[in-house]
Amino acid sequence: MPDNKPKGTVISAQGPVVDVKFAALEDLPAINEIVRINTFDGRTVLLSVTEHLENIIARCISFGSTLNVRRNSEVEVTGAPLQVPVGSGLFGRIIDVTGEPIDNKGKIDAQEVWSSDRDISRTYINPDRLIGQAPQILETGIKIIDLLFPLIKGSKTGVIGGAGLGKTILMLELIHNIITKHKGACVFTGSGERIREGNELYLEFKKQNMLNKIMFAFGQMNEPPAAKFGIAYTGITLAEYLQKQNKDVLFFIDNVYRFVQAGAEISTLLGRVPSETGYQPTLASEVSSFQERIRSMEGGSITAIETVYVPADDLTDPAVVTIFSYLNSIIVLSRERSQLRLHPAIDPLLSTCSNLDASIVGREHFVITQEVMKIFTKYKELKKIVPVVGIEELSKADRTLFDRAKKLENFLTQPFSVAEGYTGMKGEYVPVGDTLDGCAKIISGRLDDIPEHKFYFIGKIADVLK
Repeated sequence: MPDNKPKGTVISAQGPVVDVKFAALEDLPAINEIVRINTFDGRTVLLSVTEHLENIIARCISFGSTLNVRRNSEVEVTGAPLQVPVGSGLFGRIIDVTGEPIDNKGKIDAQEVWSSDRDISRTYINPDRLIGQAPQILETGIKIIDLLFPLIKGSKTGVIGGAGLGKTILMLELIHNIITKHKGACVFTGSGERIREGNELYLEFKKQNMLNKIMFAFGQMNEPPAAKFGIAYTGITLAEYLQKQNKDVLFFIDNVYRFVQAGAEISTLLGRVPSETGYQPTLASEVSSFQERIRSMEGGSITAIETVYVPADDLTDPAVVTIFSYLNSIIVLSRERSQLRLHPAIDPLLSTCSNLDASIVGREHFVITQEVMKIFTKYKELKKIVPVVGIEELSKADRTLFDRAKKLENFLTQPFSVAEGYTGMKGEYVPVGDTLDGCAKIISGRLDDIPEHKFYFIGKIADVLK
C-alpha cells in the first residue's frame, strides 16, 4: 500500500535546529507535530515542529543528536504530536522523551499510546465531587517535614535550594519512605539532571525491590534541550494515565528549573528576543502548561514533589518565582544550615506551607508547630546578639529558650536511608506521633538537663535517653 504521507527536504541543520522545506502548503505539518529523519549512519531522529517560516518551511527542534543529518535528506511527516507508551508494562522501566526504553531490557509492553501534548482545557473536572473531601496527610517519616510542612494528597511541594544543598538526596528519601508505605503508584521524571543520580536512584529501588511500583522517564543533562524540556510532559502523561486508572499517583520531578532552562535554550536557538533577565519571553505560559496538568480528578490524584534549583541562591530569580506560584508548600534549603551540618538543611523560617492548619493536621500538631516556630524566630534574633555580648549576658528566660532552640534544631536532623552508603549511619523513619512527642518534651523543659549534642542525628526522642 503506497505511503501518502507528505514528505519534506532538509535545507538546514544547525545544532538541534533543523529547517525542512515542503512542496505545497497543505503538506506543511502543524505546530508540535512530529517529523522523522533517517541519518547517514542509519539512525532515526524525531523532531518537533516549532515554527512555520516563509516559503513553506517548517523549523523543527530535534529530540536527539543531529550528527550525520544531511542537507536534502527526506523528511517523513508522522501526522501526530509526540506519542508515548502508557500502561502497567512501564513499571520498573526507564524511557526517554520519545517513549523509547533506555534500560536495555527490550521492548516495552504498552497497553496504549498517549499524546504527551495534551490539552488540559478539554479535561472535565466535576467540582461537586471534590468539595468537602477531607485532606489526606501523607506521612514521610522525615521529622522536620512531617512537623512543619505536612504533605497532603493532591498537593504540590517544591524543594528549593542552590547547588550542593541536598535537594536530590531529600527527594530520594521522600520517594523511599513514601513508596514503602504508600499503596499507589509513582512516576519519577529526571529533567536535565545528572546521569549518575538517575542510575543511583534506579539501583537503589532495585535493591529495595520497589521497581514494581515506579515508572521512570529520563531526559538527562547531556541531551538536547528539546529532550530535557519535553521529558516533563512525558512524565506527567504517565502520571495522568495512572490517575485515570483511579490510582493515587506520586509524581516526582528533578529538576523543574532545568525544564525552564531547557525552554530558554530552545527560545535562544529559535532566535526569540529574551526577557530582561535572559529567560524566554514565554516563561509563564511554559511553566503553566506543565504545572496545570498536575491536579486531582475523580477517582485518582496526583501528588507532586518537585525540586527547584536556585541559581546563585537567589530566591528572587524570575524562573524560581514563577514556579513558586504553583506550589502549596515551599521547602527552602539553606546554605548556612548545610554548613552547620544540620541535615536536612531546611530553613523553617524561609519555608512556607499552606497545609499547616488545625483543621487539617489536628489541634495538638498545630499548637506544637506554632510553639516551635515561635522558638525558632526568637532564636534567630538571639543568634545575632550572643556573638557580641556572650550567652551569659542573656536573661535566664532567653538562655533557656536559646538552649531549647538548639536542641530542637538538632532533634529535627536525622540520618537518611538512601545516604547509608555515604554516612555509615542507619536511616531512621520517624512516625509523626513520635516527632510531636519529642518536640513537646523539649518545649516543655522536661529534657533541659540533657546536653544538646545528644539530640543530633537521632530518630525518636527515646534515643536520647539511651
